[in-house]
Amino acid sequence: MGAWFQNDMMKAVGAIAAATLLGWPFAAAIGLPIAVDIMYRFGVWHFAQLAATWGAAILIPQVAVDSFLYRSVVVAPLNIVLYNVFGEGGPDLYGVEPWTYYFVNGFLNFNLVFLLAFLALPVWGLRSLLGQHRQRSPKWSASNPVPVWLALTPLYIWVLIFFTRPHKEERFLFPVYPLFCLAAAVVVVVVQELLTAAFYQWRKLRFGWLITSSAVAITVFYTAISVSRGVAVYRGYHAPLDVYSHLYKHAIRQSDSHPNNLFNVCVGKEWYRFPSNFFLPDSRWRLRFIRSEFRGQLPQPYGSAWNGSWVIPPHMNDMNREETSRYIPVNDCHYLVDVDLGTPTQREPRYSEQTKRWKIIASEPFLDASRSHPFFRAFYIPYMSDQHTSYVNYTLLQSTLLEKSLRPT
Repeated sequence: MGAWFQNDMMKAVGAIAAATLLGWPFAAAIGLPIAVDIMYRFGVWHFAQLAATWGAAILIPQVAVDSFLYRSVVVAPLNIVLYNVFGEGGPDLYGVEPWTYYFVNGFLNFNLVFLLAFLALPVWGLRSLLGQHRQRSPKWSASNPVPVWLALTPLYIWVLIFFTRPHKEERFLFPVYPLFCLAAAVVVVVVQELLTAAFYQWRKLRFGWLITSSAVAITVFYTAISVSRGVAVYRGYHAPLDVYSHLYKHAIRQSDSHPNNLFNVCVGKEWYRFPSNFFLPDSRWRLRFIRSEFRGQLPQPYGSAWNGSWVIPPHMNDMNREETSRYIPVNDCHYLVDVDLGTPTQREPRYSEQTKRWKIIASEPFLDASRSHPFFRAFYIPYMSDQHTSYVNYTLLQSTLLEKSLRPT
């Protein structure tokens, strides 16, 4: 976007091409206004040259590397589009959310900025309609900057596409987070312009301080709410990273004591909060799954052989059906990471209460969203949040049968 605003179309197209081909194919939606702008100002042939140059520069080595690693011709961006858009099941297999999902999450992450961003295009149109600017906007041409209304359209295109999809994830907003900030800034600037014009017309110039302070007030309000949100998220959900940090330190000591053994670190309902294998010291420490109420398909590692990426692994499907081959018996677990929500089921017992089978190595407080007030779990208010939120234990458990279950390599 920055390159586009500076009329550096070579870099602009290159950035969109990299984001689309190496990142996520749907990022191309952000580049649609850039493509329209280039074709309008510099011609279709110029855009075609830029697109072909960057497409070949990125796609040819990408396909070559992927095809070598998978031992078949692979065009990863195309595969992503075919599955998510034209696939039998598509992304909806992984859950659907109501239309309010992005509005709630957008406000939680950007609060006032999120609300202002949606007003950007109408407010800019109102500015043009009222003529509240000292000179006419420059004509849309090759020698002039990108029109503001066109610079705002990538955000609206993204919203139109993704807000209307049944399958919604917060990470789908990441590509347009900077655009929310840009759009909100446009609103603030236009409001200041309108206020300036109004006070000038009313000969109330002594109120100029009010115009200047409006942007400061918005910034302070946004910052305060953002800090409140950040503190709430940390207080409520820092437990998994802390527990896995405890696991890493404990694992180092165990590795020294048992240099010839394998260790199974198990997760059940908390499988999706496993941060990374970087929290396991070496290949002898292996993440394993046990049964839980989750009935979808769990991840599976590549084969351990040198050509593991060439082999199509067994027990896979593209319909998100449960694959029982992922599970190991809980008795084979040396360690277990679990959260005690106090609502046991047959598949999800309260392991921390099975004191003859498990002992607690580490425990951290974890927000119980179902028993906490929606507002005070979302934003931290000193003293008040503690009174309206509830916490449970996020625990690292060690098998009391550890020494008996260790297996030599």
